[in-house]
Order: sequence, then C-alpha cells, then structure tokens
Amino acid sequence: MSSPDALRNASVVKGEEHYTPAVKTATRKALVRLLPFLMLMYVIAFLDRTNIGFAEQSLEIHAGLSTAAYAFGAGLFFIGYAVFEVPSNLIMHKVGARWWMARIMITWGIIAACFMFVTNEPIFYLLRFLLGVAEAGFFPGVILYLTYWFPRRRRANATALFYMGLPIAQVIGGPLSGGLIELDGVGGLFGHQWMFLIEGLIAVVVGIVAIFYLTDRPKDAKWLDAKERTELTAILEAEEAEQDSEHKLSWWRALFNGRILYFCLVYFMLQIAVYGLTFFLPKQVASIAGAQVGLYVGLLTAIPWFVGLCANILSGRIADKTGSYRTITSILLAVSGVGLFVAALFDQPFVAMLGLCLAALGFCSAQPVFWNIPTSYLTGAALASSVGLINGVGNLGGFVAPNMRVWIVESTGSESMGLIVLGICPFIAAILCVGTAVFDKRDKNRRPQTAQG
Repeated sequence: MSSPDALRNASVVKGEEHYTPAVKTATRKALVRLLPFLMLMYVIAFLDRTNIGFAEQSLEIHAGLSTAAYAFGAGLFFIGYAVFEVPSNLIMHKVGARWWMARIMITWGIIAACFMFVTNEPIFYLLRFLLGVAEAGFFPGVILYLTYWFPRRRRANATALFYMGLPIAQVIGGPLSGGLIELDGVGGLFGHQWMFLIEGLIAVVVGIVAIFYLTDRPKDAKWLDAKERTELTAILEAEEAEQDSEHKLSWWRALFNGRILYFCLVYFMLQIAVYGLTFFLPKQVASIAGAQVGLYVGLLTAIPWFVGLCANILSGRIADKTGSYRTITSILLAVSGVGLFVAALFDQPFVAMLGLCLAALGFCSAQPVFWNIPTSYLTGAALASSVGLINGVGNLGGFVAPNMRVWIVESTGSESMGLIVLGICPFIAAILCVGTAVFDKRDKNRRPQTAQG
C-alpha cells in the first residue's frame, strides 16, 4: 500500500511544519471543496434525527403518544443505528464514500418524510428504528472519509468543521422546525406533518447531489493538480504505514480490542449527556421562556447551539496546533458538565440559559477533537470497523438518555434532578479521556523493544 517515497517521508507525521507546500495546498482545497457539503449533510442528518423534539406535543395530541412512549421511540433510533454501524462502514470502505453516502441520505430522507403518517405508538416505534437503520454509517463514514483526505495534524480542524453541522442544525433547525410547526392546518395537514415531509425531502435531494459531487480519494480528485494528488497520497500512506507498524489489526479483532472498547465507553458517557439534553431542549426552553413550542422557542433554542458553533471553529484549530487532543477534549467535557449543573440548579431564566450555552459549547467542541484520538491508532478496515463500533455503542447513549431522564423525573418529581444526573456523565467521560494516556505510555515503552526485535 505504501510507496517507498511515502515511507521515506514518514517523519512528516510528527508535525504540520513538515508538510510540503503541495500537501498544504491540497488539504486547503479539500477543506473548501468537501467540508461545506459534508457539513450540509450532517445538518440534515441531525435535523431529521432530532426534529421530533418540536413534534412532541403535537404527537401527544394527535397520535396519542405518552411522554414515556415518546422517550422510548426517541431512543429506539439508536438501536437500529448501533446494530448496523459496523457493517455499513465496512461496506463504505469497499465501495467508496460517494455512492454509499448518497444511499444513506436518500433512504433516511424517505423514512424521515414518512413520519408524517404516524398515528399511533407502534408506527412511531417502527419508523424510529428504521430511521436509525437507514442513517447507520453516515457519521462514522464521514470520520473514516476524513482520514482518506487529511493528515493527522490537519484532521481535528477538518473534523471540527464537519461537526459545525451539529450546532448549525440547531441554529437553523430550531427556527425552521418551529416555523413549519406553525403551518398547522395548511393544506389539511398538521404542522408536524409539514415539518417531517419538507425536512425529509431535503435529505433526498441532497443525497442525489452527493452522487455527482463527492470524490472518493485524493487520487480521484480532478480538482487537485498532479503534484498535489501525489504528495497528499504519499503523506497519508506514510501515516498509515506508521500506524500499521504499531497497531496492525484485522477488522474483526479491532471490535474486541480493549483500547477500542475503552473509547466506546468514553463516547457512550458523552452521548448520554448530549441526547439527554437535545431531545428535551425545546420543551425545556419553552418552560424557561413561559411560551409554547413554536418559532419563538425555536429562535431561543438556537442560542446555545450558536455559542457551540463559535467555540467549535476555534477548538479544532487549537487542538491541531498544540497536538493536545486529550487535554482539550477533557477540559471541554468538564465545561459541558458544569453547564448542565448550572441549568439544573438555577431558576433564573438568564442563568439557566447561560448553563445551556456552556453545555452546548462543551458538547460541540469536545466531540470533533475526541475523534482524533482513536483515529490515530488504526488504519484500513480495522479503522472502519472500530469507528463504526465506537460511534454505534457510544450512540446507544441516545437510547439510554431520554428514557433515563424520564425515569428520574417521574421517580423524583424533579426536572432538575434529571439534568443533574445527565451532568455527571460528561465528567465521567472527561476522567476516562484523561485515562487514555495509559495507551500512549504503553506504546512508548513498547517501541524500543520492537526496534531491537
């Protein structure tokens, strides 16, 4: 896989200052060409995954969903999502990102639009599960895709730009979903039906465009010149050769690797906090503002995510510049935990909103930096399977979170207690993230023995 020139240039993986001008130009072009479109795809994915937060009250009225049924259905998405993550990523590694990403978007868009036909709990459960199956592989597929295009010391910034889709989805999606909900009665449809239909069809259209727009690998990119294609491919192959020499695993052995399972636990704790907040944020903001869920609440809901968006722009750049991915991730996780505690413990609207802003800042910024840690260990099919596993198992937190929050609130009679328990999770994730230093220490101690052997 690795050319002799790539292997001779293996030292370039040590720092960005060693990248050639052609490599730097190629990665800048890739950022401009690929990241806005990938970000758009993520915006739509997250919108279709979480827009039920705006439909919760309407579904309770028109489809007879209870709060417990809503929470169970919201989390059911992640069961189908987790089961099919690894096979989806392995397929993408074989067939290429262009066609597979398009397939994912088109199928999930069709299913997302079908939520307009929800009339009872079984249909709601079925569609949430199928939506998870359809979307499985999109996020880990993009994380894998970025390793095909960006060297290690450029990847956190690229991942952070992609992750901007999450807060953008909330900044745009809040007012969009809230506004569509207010179309209630137009054309004989309820507001939530218009929301599901329009936002689902947007995914289908973007999926079709993806077939013609995305490029699988640098060697296939006609928008790079020959030198840029050659040198970017060489640096990526050099990094892959170095990682293979230390952590060569088959795709199925990676699934049982202790290090990968540890990363699954870190991401699981993080996602409990993320989705425990996300699925109930419109309702929580409505309670703070003393208003009904609609355009006004949608605009207020966008505020924490706008703060997260601004922080996200800086976090990836700082992480790539310093190389302190573990430390920065841990700090940001702790910030999100503090934010959830503040939102839970203070009744004043301004202070509670400030807490939500801190939580969103930590969530949005920690996740892209975190992914640079596990992706630095593996390559090829092992990387494809491990990223799928980490994201799949981690996102089971999206199943646990809403159900856990409802159970805690119903058991204690306190909405604040639900947030406090969720706020503990990012602190646990931060401690676990610090613990990954053990892996680097173990690798460092092993290298001299490997060289002597």
